[in-house]
Amino acid sequence: MSRTLAEHEAKQLLAGYGVVVAPERAVSTAREAARAADDLGYPVVVKLAGPGITHKTERGLVRLGVSGPGAVEAAASELLHAAQPEDGEVALLVAPMLRGARELIAGMHLDPQFGRCVMVGIGGVLTEAVADVAFRLAPIDDTDAHEMLDDLRGQAFLGAWRGEPALDRAAAAQVLRALSRLVEDRPDITSIDVNPLIVVGGAPVAVDALVEIA
Repeated sequence: MSRTLAEHEAKQLLAGYGVVVAPERAVSTAREAARAADDLGYPVVVKLAGPGITHKTERGLVRLGVSGPGAVEAAASELLHAAQPEDGEVALLVAPMLRGARELIAGMHLDPQFGRCVMVGIGGVLTEAVADVAFRLAPIDDTDAHEMLDDLRGQAFLGAWRGEPALDRAAAAQVLRALSRLVEDRPDITSIDVNPLIVVGGAPVAVDALVEIA
């Protein structure tokens, strides 16, 4: 039997190992969501999250680019009403709307034959379409992390892109090493999915994460 951490819990865990995550607030009411958005600055993203919610986008549980306290409160109310009993205890996540032309995916996959593998690839909506990923057995070091980035076919995607600077490979390698350290310390973790890592000013920032624990 395994359990899935709520999104904000998963990101707190990753942040503790040095993964840069988007600032966010976890609140329980629509009014609290509006206050959080005022503090964070507009526009914001509003999500419904909980241990039983793993596919927020498919269920329409994400609102992007919301501006103004009234709009945030309305979006938050809609999301709370969309909660289902099997979702368990839910929370509203409010975060600044980060913008970047590129997204990466990173994580850990438990291979039944080889064990824990750290993964990186082209992320976001392109993940399944392009299937451009690289794996290494954990633990990995800095050389392994950079080689994983070099293994990706979309090297042009990692360079300067649409007026944005090239990917900070040292920062991306740091994310991969952080995942490696985490799974070394926590053998009960069976899966990590950080998608997307939005490339903001060249640096990858985690805006969503899924962690499964045995």
